[in-house]
Amino acid sequence: MQTVSIDIVSDVVCPWCYLGKARLDQAIANVRSEVQVAIQWRPYQLNPDLPPEGVDHKQHLAAKLGGQAAVDRAHETLNALGNADGIAFDFDAVKISPNTLDAHRLIRWAATNGEVAQSAVVGLLFKANFEEGRNVGDQSVLLDIAAEAGLDRPVIAALLNSDADKDAVREEIGMAREMGVTGVPCFILDGQYAVMGAQSVDVLSNALREIAQMKASGAPN
Repeated sequence: MQTVSIDIVSDVVCPWCYLGKARLDQAIANVRSEVQVAIQWRPYQLNPDLPPEGVDHKQHLAAKLGGQAAVDRAHETLNALGNADGIAFDFDAVKISPNTLDAHRLIRWAATNGEVAQSAVVGLLFKANFEEGRNVGDQSVLLDIAAEAGLDRPVIAALLNSDADKDAVREEIGMAREMGVTGVPCFILDGQYAVMGAQSVDVLSNALREIAQMKASGAPN
Protein backbone atom coordinates (compact mmCIF):
# COMPACT_ATOMS: atom_id res chain seq x y z
CA MET A 1 0.00 0.00 0.00
CA GLN A 2 1.36 3.41 -0.97
CA THR A 3 1.81 6.17 1.61
CA VAL A 4 0.82 9.73 0.74
CA SER A 5 2.05 12.52 3.02
CA ILE A 6 -0.11 15.55 3.69
CA ASP A 7 1.19 18.79 5.14
CA ILE A 8 -1.83 20.82 6.24
CA VAL A 9 -1.22 24.56 6.47
CA SER A 10 -3.91 25.86 8.79
CA ASP A 11 -4.92 28.31 11.51
CA VAL A 12 -7.07 27.24 14.45
CA VAL A 13 -9.31 30.31 14.15
CA CYS A 14 -10.14 29.59 10.49
CA PRO A 15 -13.60 28.01 10.19
CA TRP A 16 -12.79 26.75 6.70
CA CYS A 17 -9.80 24.90 8.17
CA TYR A 18 -12.13 23.16 10.63
CA LEU A 19 -14.36 22.13 7.73
CA GLY A 20 -11.28 21.04 5.80
CA LYS A 21 -10.18 18.79 8.67
CA ALA A 22 -13.63 17.18 8.92
CA ARG A 23 -13.68 16.51 5.18
CA LEU A 24 -10.13 15.20 5.10
CA ASP A 25 -10.89 12.84 7.99
CA GLN A 26 -13.80 11.46 5.94
CA ALA A 27 -11.67 11.23 2.78
CA ILE A 28 -8.98 9.28 4.64
CA ALA A 29 -11.65 6.92 5.97
CA ASN A 30 -12.91 6.43 2.40
CA VAL A 31 -9.49 5.38 1.05
CA ARG A 32 -8.18 3.55 4.10
CA SER A 33 -8.10 0.19 2.29
CA GLU A 34 -6.17 1.70 -0.64
CA VAL A 35 -3.89 4.44 0.67
CA GLN A 36 -1.91 5.03 3.83
CA VAL A 37 -1.84 8.71 4.83
CA ALA A 38 0.77 10.50 6.97
CA ILE A 39 -0.32 13.92 8.25
CA GLN A 40 1.69 16.85 9.56
CA TRP A 41 -0.03 20.07 10.66
CA ARG A 42 1.78 23.27 9.69
CA PRO A 43 1.21 26.75 11.14
CA TYR A 44 -0.36 29.81 9.57
CA GLN A 45 -1.66 32.98 11.19
CA LEU A 46 -4.54 34.87 9.66
CA ASN A 47 -4.09 37.64 12.23
CA PRO A 48 -0.44 37.61 13.31
CA ASP A 49 -0.52 41.20 14.58
CA LEU A 50 -3.18 40.68 17.25
CA PRO A 51 -1.96 41.31 20.82
CA PRO A 52 -1.25 38.28 23.05
CA GLU A 53 -4.49 38.87 24.98
CA GLY A 54 -6.54 38.99 21.76
CA VAL A 55 -9.29 41.46 20.83
CA ASP A 56 -13.07 41.60 20.84
CA HIS A 57 -14.13 38.98 18.30
CA LYS A 58 -17.32 40.55 17.01
CA GLN A 59 -15.75 43.96 16.44
CA HIS A 60 -12.67 42.44 14.83
CA LEU A 61 -14.67 40.23 12.47
CA ALA A 62 -17.06 43.00 11.44
CA ALA A 63 -14.12 45.26 10.63
CA LYS A 64 -12.38 42.50 8.71
CA LEU A 65 -15.39 41.37 6.66
CA GLY A 66 -16.90 44.80 6.06
CA GLY A 67 -19.78 45.00 8.50
CA GLN A 68 -22.16 42.87 10.54
CA ALA A 69 -24.34 41.97 7.57
CA ALA A 70 -21.36 40.33 5.87
CA VAL A 71 -20.51 38.49 9.09
CA ASP A 72 -24.08 37.20 9.38
CA ARG A 73 -24.05 35.94 5.78
CA ALA A 74 -20.74 34.17 6.31
CA HIS A 75 -21.96 32.55 9.51
CA GLU A 76 -25.18 31.39 7.87
CA THR A 77 -23.18 29.67 5.13
CA LEU A 78 -20.73 28.12 7.57
CA ASN A 79 -23.49 26.87 9.87
CA ALA A 80 -25.11 25.02 6.98
CA LEU A 81 -21.81 23.52 5.86
CA GLY A 82 -20.88 22.63 9.43
CA ASN A 83 -24.16 20.80 9.95
CA ALA A 84 -23.42 18.72 6.85
CA ASP A 85 -19.94 17.84 8.10
CA GLY A 86 -20.74 17.20 11.75
CA ILE A 87 -19.50 20.52 13.14
CA ALA A 88 -21.74 22.44 15.56
CA PHE A 89 -20.46 25.97 15.00
CA ASP A 90 -21.51 28.35 17.79
CA PHE A 91 -20.27 31.71 16.56
CA ASP A 92 -22.21 33.62 19.22
CA ALA A 93 -20.11 31.90 21.89
CA VAL A 94 -16.83 33.23 20.46
CA LYS A 95 -15.88 36.34 22.44
CA ILE A 96 -12.16 36.75 21.74
CA SER A 97 -10.16 36.78 18.52
CA PRO A 98 -6.87 35.41 19.89
CA ASN A 99 -3.32 35.57 18.74
CA THR A 100 -2.72 31.93 17.76
CA LEU A 101 1.07 31.77 18.13
CA ASP A 102 0.91 29.78 21.38
CA ALA A 103 -1.69 27.42 19.91
CA HIS A 104 0.67 26.71 17.01
CA ARG A 105 3.52 26.10 19.44
CA LEU A 106 1.33 23.54 21.21
CA ILE A 107 0.52 21.83 17.90
CA ARG A 108 4.23 21.70 17.11
CA TRP A 109 5.07 20.12 20.48
CA ALA A 110 2.23 17.62 20.15
CA ALA A 111 3.98 16.19 17.07
CA THR A 112 6.71 14.80 19.33
CA ASN A 113 4.02 12.45 20.72
CA GLY A 114 3.12 11.31 17.21
CA GLU A 115 0.67 12.06 14.44
CA VAL A 116 -2.39 10.92 16.40
CA ALA A 117 -1.58 13.23 19.32
CA GLN A 118 -0.98 16.18 17.01
CA SER A 119 -4.27 15.68 15.16
CA ALA A 120 -6.06 15.29 18.50
CA VAL A 121 -4.70 18.63 19.71
CA VAL A 122 -5.72 20.32 16.45
CA GLY A 123 -9.24 18.90 16.68
CA LEU A 124 -9.60 19.97 20.31
CA LEU A 125 -8.40 23.51 19.48
CA PHE A 126 -10.93 23.84 16.66
CA LYS A 127 -13.72 22.50 18.87
CA ALA A 128 -12.75 24.74 21.79
CA ASN A 129 -12.77 27.86 19.63
CA PHE A 130 -15.72 27.27 17.33
CA GLU A 131 -18.08 25.08 19.34
CA GLU A 132 -17.33 26.01 22.95
CA GLY A 133 -16.28 29.65 22.66
CA ARG A 134 -13.08 29.09 24.66
CA ASN A 135 -10.15 31.44 24.16
CA VAL A 136 -7.43 29.36 22.45
CA GLY A 137 -4.96 32.17 23.09
CA ASP A 138 -5.30 31.61 26.86
CA GLN A 139 -2.57 29.42 28.31
CA SER A 140 -4.88 27.73 30.81
CA VAL A 141 -7.15 26.64 27.94
CA LEU A 142 -4.12 25.38 26.00
CA LEU A 143 -2.93 23.40 29.03
CA ASP A 144 -6.34 21.78 29.45
CA ILE A 145 -6.33 20.79 25.78
CA ALA A 146 -2.78 19.45 26.05
CA ALA A 147 -3.73 17.31 29.03
CA GLU A 148 -6.89 16.05 27.30
CA ALA A 149 -4.77 14.96 24.33
CA GLY A 150 -2.41 13.06 26.62
CA LEU A 151 0.51 15.50 26.66
CA ASP A 152 2.53 16.18 29.80
CA ARG A 153 0.86 19.22 31.36
CA PRO A 154 3.84 20.43 33.46
CA VAL A 155 6.18 20.14 30.48
CA ILE A 156 3.80 22.09 28.24
CA ALA A 157 3.33 24.71 30.99
CA ALA A 158 7.09 25.24 31.20
CA LEU A 159 7.35 25.53 27.42
CA LEU A 160 4.47 28.01 27.18
CA ASN A 161 6.11 30.15 29.85
CA SER A 162 9.25 30.33 27.73
CA ASP A 163 9.95 31.60 24.21
CA ALA A 164 10.49 28.06 22.96
CA ASP A 165 9.81 27.64 19.23
CA LYS A 166 8.25 31.08 18.72
CA ASP A 167 10.83 31.88 16.07
CA ALA A 168 10.53 28.41 14.52
CA VAL A 169 6.76 28.78 14.14
CA ARG A 170 7.10 32.26 12.64
CA GLU A 171 9.76 30.94 10.27
CA GLU A 172 7.46 28.12 9.11
CA ILE A 173 4.66 30.62 8.48
CA GLY A 174 7.08 32.77 6.50
CA MET A 175 8.10 29.76 4.42
CA ALA A 176 4.46 28.99 3.65
CA ARG A 177 3.93 32.54 2.45
CA GLU A 178 7.08 32.35 0.31
CA MET A 179 5.68 29.16 -1.25
CA GLY A 180 2.62 31.16 -2.28
CA VAL A 181 0.19 30.16 0.46
CA THR A 182 -2.09 33.18 0.86
CA GLY A 183 -5.12 31.44 2.34
CA VAL A 184 -5.90 28.37 4.38
CA PRO A 185 -6.49 25.51 4.55
CA CYS A 186 -3.83 24.39 2.10
CA PHE A 187 -3.17 20.67 1.74
CA ILE A 188 0.27 19.87 0.32
CA LEU A 189 0.26 16.29 -0.92
CA ASP A 190 3.57 14.43 -1.10
CA GLY A 191 5.42 17.73 -0.90
CA GLN A 192 4.42 18.66 -4.44
CA TYR A 193 0.70 19.01 -5.07
CA ALA A 194 -1.27 21.79 -3.39
CA VAL A 195 -5.01 21.51 -2.83
CA MET A 196 -6.37 24.87 -1.72
CA GLY A 197 -9.44 25.46 0.41
CA ALA A 198 -11.98 23.23 2.14
CA GLN A 199 -12.53 20.95 -0.84
CA SER A 200 -15.22 18.27 -0.91
CA VAL A 201 -14.66 14.79 0.46
CA ASP A 202 -14.74 13.42 -3.10
CA VAL A 203 -12.06 15.84 -4.33
CA LEU A 204 -9.76 14.95 -1.44
CA SER A 205 -10.41 11.20 -1.75
CA ASN A 206 -9.70 11.24 -5.49
CA ALA A 207 -6.51 13.29 -5.02
CA LEU A 208 -5.19 10.74 -2.53
CA ARG A 209 -6.07 7.83 -4.83
CA GLU A 210 -4.49 9.44 -7.88
CA ILE A 211 -1.19 10.20 -6.15
CA ALA A 212 -1.06 6.70 -4.65
CA GLN A 213 -1.70 5.18 -8.09
CA MET A 214 1.05 7.32 -9.65
CA LYS A 215 3.48 6.17 -6.98
CA ALA A 216 2.47 2.54 -7.42
CA SER A 217 2.98 2.71 -11.19
CA GLY A 218 6.39 4.32 -10.79
CA ALA A 219 5.28 7.39 -12.72
CA PRO A 220 7.42 10.47 -12.01
CA ASN A 221 5.76 12.83 -9.55
